Amino acid sequence: MGPLRIQGRRAYDPPSDDDGMRVLVDRLWPRGLRKDELDLTAWDKDVAPSTELRRALHHEGLAYEEFARRYRAELDSPAGRAALQALRERADGHDLTLLTATKPLERSAVPILIDLLPEGAQGHP
Repeated sequence: MGPLRIQGRRAYDPPSDDDGMRVLVDRLWPRGLRKDELDLTAWDKDVAPSTELRRALHHEGLAYEEFARRYRAELDSPAGRAALQALRERADGHDLTLLTATKPLERSAVPILIDLLPEGAQGHP
């Protein structure tokens, strides 16, 4: 069985009682936050977009649709598949909140991860 519920939130939002496991899915630590402020279960840099892809999206004006296509390709590599599987295994049977500093949340890696994580979950069609 995969996670009961997967949601995304900004790292700057205060923790909530319904977060379950809280996993930061950015390669960089959120600017201006202390480590104790996030109440993290884990910081999973391996599942985050590559530095090059993140820069292209945020600094070079890459269209989000192209970002999503390239990020899915990164996650389809052997290292990407292993990172996704490790996150699935960590969250198995638990509610999961994926955290990012990206604003807006809808233009981050989080929606893509929410879409992909259940696909490889044990028992998922």
